Amino acid sequence: RATRHRSPALCVANMTTRTARSSMAAAGRNPPHQTRVNHPHPLRGAQARPRASSPHSPLGQRRHDACCSTSARRMVATSSSSSSSLTPPTFQQRPQTPDDAKKNVGVLLLNLGGPETLEDVQEFLYNLFADPDILRLPEPLGWAQPLLARIVSYVRAPQSQEGYRAIGGGSPIRKTTEEQAEALQRAMDAKDVDAKVYVAMRYWNPFTEEAIERIKRDRITDLVVLPLYPQFSVSTSGSSLRLLEKIFRDDPALAPLKHTVIPSWYQRPGYVRAMANLIEREIQAYDSEEERKRGLGSRSAHVFFSAHGVPKSYVVEAGDPYKEEMEETVELIVGELKRRGIAYNGHTLAYQSRVGPVEWLEPYTDDSIRYLAKQGVEALVVVPISFVSEHIETLEEIDMEYREVAEESGIKGWRRVPALGCDQVFIDDLASAAIEALPYVDVNKAAAARSGQGEVENAAAAAAVLQGQSGLVPMGSVDALLETYDGDRKLLPVPDITVGEWEWGWTRSAELWNGRLAMSALAAILAFEILTGKAAFLLE
Repeated sequence: RATRHRSPALCVANMTTRTARSSMAAAGRNPPHQTRVNHPHPLRGAQARPRASSPHSPLGQRRHDACCSTSARRMVATSSSSSSSLTPPTFQQRPQTPDDAKKNVGVLLLNLGGPETLEDVQEFLYNLFADPDILRLPEPLGWAQPLLARIVSYVRAPQSQEGYRAIGGGSPIRKTTEEQAEALQRAMDAKDVDAKVYVAMRYWNPFTEEAIERIKRDRITDLVVLPLYPQFSVSTSGSSLRLLEKIFRDDPALAPLKHTVIPSWYQRPGYVRAMANLIEREIQAYDSEEERKRGLGSRSAHVFFSAHGVPKSYVVEAGDPYKEEMEETVELIVGELKRRGIAYNGHTLAYQSRVGPVEWLEPYTDDSIRYLAKQGVEALVVVPISFVSEHIETLEEIDMEYREVAEESGIKGWRRVPALGCDQVFIDDLASAAIEALPYVDVNKAAAARSGQGEVENAAAAAAVLQGQSGLVPMGSVDALLETYDGDRKLLPVPDITVGEWEWGWTRSAELWNGRLAMSALAAILAFEILTGKAAFLLE
């Protein structure tokens, strides 16, 4: 399982090291079952770490400075609205101007991408591991990144192909994302906003560069950048935004383009309602006659939120807001279920897709399933909380691997909530989010140009209302976000690992030492070829 393809947040772990376990003890974290099972708010506690966005931390200060670098951001920062409110933001529409007739609006959807055929797998993996945000090497070894990516992708391809073969021979993520783009464009048109929606994949077709070329051909003037990740993380949205930053910087033709980024949208009312709708349907399915005959019912269903994991060091050391935003996501959805009066047997949040010897966010999905079974839980409603489209993590990892873990552990009921896809409530709310962000496009550009003060103030007021419903990461331009979050890549640490005594067998210790030996051998071969000018191995 550890050799199968995962998405960016997980792939970094295979070639890096992990945070010392002492940091976990210092954080005072309880085991998963002590805080997350059958508890109305299992994700909060008196010993919780300070909010990642706290201005008292160095990273928080950078966020605060970035937010307040212009008058528009100062207005955003002082908004008093609650981030957990489910009331859609409202603001007075800016009066029409002659320039409005010249505006061409675009929305750029960012996503991971995935191999469409088994033959695509190796090249896809190369693109993945060639990204410094995924496979993070120490700076002196940065020159070896392409070579190492080629080796890793070659070694991993056969196992990854088996995973994709199990779900039909390729990833459905492109098809689903393009369907979402078409649905979003129709929804915006229904709201009287003429916009074109583009798809930009990070590691496979259609690549981000291709989408930008289409945006240029269509003469888009106002662009909303919308990552299809509900929660912000420097390892997912951050990687795509860094590529956009480079493209914007290197292409003078993009200088007139006004843009803004919606970095996360887990708190959107439509997203919360859409997720609650899907979960409610699966809970109530346990009241069917068939399930009743098995001794199950809705009141026996435990809602199991499974989120994609990231290395723990990203959160603890770099202040990545992903974990905190994920916890708030669960609280909002659980609150909506409670408001509807839905009865069920508690909930759990766990993290999946860990690979390699590094320490990831806990509790782990497989461990949590086993624990719940020991506690007498008989039925699960599994919610892939960080995914809005089906792909290998849902179709193979959850539907096959974790279901097998549940059945082997004695859990009788298994129902998996589908990914949102083109759910109409979800799509309509994304359309509203994009439309509401358009005044902020003017804030970014106009404030920088110091012109049209009245328009800036009106747009900034709208943005301030929007910010009241945003997550921990403020809306803004690509440059501003990356200035705040890992702009120079120094804030995102190479995960560290501590290993105890040697253990025989296929263990973390063995995996670590195998990796060290392989890297040492590779370094020796490269040094030999550089110093002698001869090939270490000659193939006749």
